Amino acid sequence: MPENKKPKHSGEAQWGSRFGYIMVAAGASIGLGNVWKFPYLAYRGGGGIFILTYIIIVLLLAKPMVEMETAIGRHGGSDTVSVFEKINRKWGFVGWIANICTIMINFFYVVVGGWVLRYGIQFIISGDFGQDPNIFYQDFISDPIQPLIYNFIVLFLVVFLLLFGITTIIERISKVMLPALFILLVVCGFYSMLAAEGALEGLKYYLFPDFSSFNVKVFADAVTQVLFSVGIGWGIFTTLGANVPKENNIRKDALIISYMDTVAAILAGFVIIPAAFGAGVDVQKGPALIFDVMAGIFKDLPGGRFIGSLFFIALIFAVFSSLFSFIEISVRTFEIKMKMGRKKAIIAAAAVIGIGNILTSLGFGPLDSVRLPWPNFGGTEYYGFYDWFDCFTGYLLLPLGCLLTCFFVWKIWGWKDYEKELTADMRDGRLTKWDKAMTVIVVPIFMLIVLLNVFGFIK
Repeated sequence: MPENKKPKHSGEAQWGSRFGYIMVAAGASIGLGNVWKFPYLAYRGGGGIFILTYIIIVLLLAKPMVEMETAIGRHGGSDTVSVFEKINRKWGFVGWIANICTIMINFFYVVVGGWVLRYGIQFIISGDFGQDPNIFYQDFISDPIQPLIYNFIVLFLVVFLLLFGITTIIERISKVMLPALFILLVVCGFYSMLAAEGALEGLKYYLFPDFSSFNVKVFADAVTQVLFSVGIGWGIFTTLGANVPKENNIRKDALIISYMDTVAAILAGFVIIPAAFGAGVDVQKGPALIFDVMAGIFKDLPGGRFIGSLFFIALIFAVFSSLFSFIEISVRTFEIKMKMGRKKAIIAAAAVIGIGNILTSLGFGPLDSVRLPWPNFGGTEYYGFYDWFDCFTGYLLLPLGCLLTCFFVWKIWGWKDYEKELTADMRDGRLTKWDKAMTVIVVPIFMLIVLLNVFGFIK
């Protein structure tokens, strides 16, 4: 986030322009969730049916949730706990849930950011990933030392820039790199389809829904991916919203941010899935998918090393742009609610995240045999560190936070006061019955389906 020595409040506009706010908010949203996680969920979720489900959920879920969180943030003008407490002192726990969720997402987000950095460097220095890119990937992530080095380079750079208030350097670059990433996604997509045998079959799988593949798990994965990718339920928009001026139209901004994020995710799938089909990559690759595809396809194409280098450079800037906002959520809460100085708050947040990074990274290597229990109606399941953190945050804390936020807006804040903040005293329209139905019925039903699914009550 921009330089912020002292917490600003809603009366002090942090953003130089509406465009600047949208770029920072989009930069926080667009990152690994779109380019890394979305393609492998879409790939294993049936391709076209996952895409159709995802788009419908974005239309019904993303915009109203971004509106609610931003309005709460602008009204409160503080950290993600205090903004709830300003309306009702008993409801600060919703902000704490968001803080815990965001810190735990950073347990694996920073680790994967380190992988992106490693692959970017490899493309630049040689573009050589050996005969089998998956062996390169597995050897790297299972090594007890190498991934941690890249992990801590990413974490150190983010912390350094936050400590010295010079994150604007990366943000200025990101304003160029973010559009560049969109362009590279399009270029890489056409590149892979022209060069990779079987890619057109992959495009067909990606674009045309097979309704027989739809089930509750596909729906739950699509919902949680919307939450993860757009940044809903983390405290991102309550934190960013604290500095959104009254001049901004929250409703229009929410629409633009949601659509930009969705376009980025769909473009990423457009690159990865056809290329994966062409390479015969296993649909169950999961987190390895983007790395295997990029290393296996683009290193062999004319100019592929150059394009691969640009792709990962652009992606690492997207990672940094996201992490500034992610870590700032906890930093601001520690600074204000726990009365730490800013530097102590940054160091404390980084220390907790760093410990989680070590567990996640080693969970792919020396601690691979360690399994954590997950309660399930059909019997206890056991997951590795990455899968457990992903499940706990994405399938429990994010939907729980959204469910509580909907109830908070509806019952605790009330329609009248919410409408006043959201629309700037009705300057930007009125709340409709449709808006209220989304908050009271549709979004809560979506969240309940995810929660019931993750604990095995419905499948």
